[in-house]
Amino acid sequence: MKIKKALVTGVTGQDGAYLTKLLLKKGYKVYGTFRRTSTPNFWRLQNLGIYSKIKLIPADLLDMGSMVEAIKVSDADEIYNLAASSFVGTSFEQSVGNAEITGLAVTKLLETIRFLNQDIKFYQASSSEMYGDNKFSYQNEQTPFMPSSPYGVAKLYAHWVTDIYKKSYNMFAVNGVLFNHESPLRGLEFVSRKITNGVAEIFLGQKKELVLGNLQAKRDWGYAPEYMEAVHSMLQQDKPDTFVISTGETHKVQDFVKLAFDLVGLNWKKYVKTDKRFFRPLEVNYLRGNSKKAKSKLGWKPKITFEKLVKIMLDEDIKRWKMFLDGKTFPWDAPLYPSESKFITRLSDENKKMKLTHSHSKKKK
Repeated sequence: MKIKKALVTGVTGQDGAYLTKLLLKKGYKVYGTFRRTSTPNFWRLQNLGIYSKIKLIPADLLDMGSMVEAIKVSDADEIYNLAASSFVGTSFEQSVGNAEITGLAVTKLLETIRFLNQDIKFYQASSSEMYGDNKFSYQNEQTPFMPSSPYGVAKLYAHWVTDIYKKSYNMFAVNGVLFNHESPLRGLEFVSRKITNGVAEIFLGQKKELVLGNLQAKRDWGYAPEYMEAVHSMLQQDKPDTFVISTGETHKVQDFVKLAFDLVGLNWKKYVKTDKRFFRPLEVNYLRGNSKKAKSKLGWKPKITFEKLVKIMLDEDIKRWKMFLDGKTFPWDAPLYPSESKFITRLSDENKKMKLTHSHSKKKK
């Protein structure tokens, strides 16, 4: 029996790590691309115990030559494009760079596949952020898109260009519209992990407060490893299609906060503060997916509840901090993560002062 080969872009991220673990379990030979940086970022692969089990290829989605090399070297049967500038807030600060790597780079990747081997099956990671601040009670495959961030716009471009290549060149190219999916491997810039890591620090006496943004925003939160099962299943179908992956439930950020603090016996109101710097310039207030199509065609449905998800993440963050305080070293991101209060963003006081000073100097001239 032929061993399937998969190429995973963004292999060092949450989704890349969980998908790789799943593919290895299914007997795949897995190759993963990563961007070279001065500080290696393989902690998730190490955390899952799979770092030594895959082939890593340095490549950049914006560099077509390196992606040609990656596809040739891997000789992949399936390509999962999970690479992106995935933090929505950053897309307002770095909108051009986000558009290039999250949107335009997907065209380059599809064009490379078309040129080298059109038989390769391609998965594009779309996002619920494409729906934006819509007024529908739930979002499915037919819901109109109205993105409210540069990230959402870039993802929508990638979504449509994937669909166009599928139809124009008869390529097996699918879009998975995944709603928020979390885990202990989520990055600390995401609100879910910011909450559980912050609560763990407060519970263990390492921190006195947790500063967040919009507590009233509602999200459909699921468990990342389960969502990767759906992603793999999409490329095993007879025909390429688009699928929404979600839990069908929506909860406020405040609900997430309260539950996490309740789990350690603390009153969240004593520790949580809000800061406008962590609000988006244009908010998405409500997201709730409908995954009936995925249930019908993929046989997929979520198993981990919202309450269980929060507990899984919080328990792991508490465990990590306890190990750290006991002097143990292991693959983990939190100790090295800088305080976001030091970041100068478009909504920060420092930036406003700079703009005001610049404005006064112009008037004097």
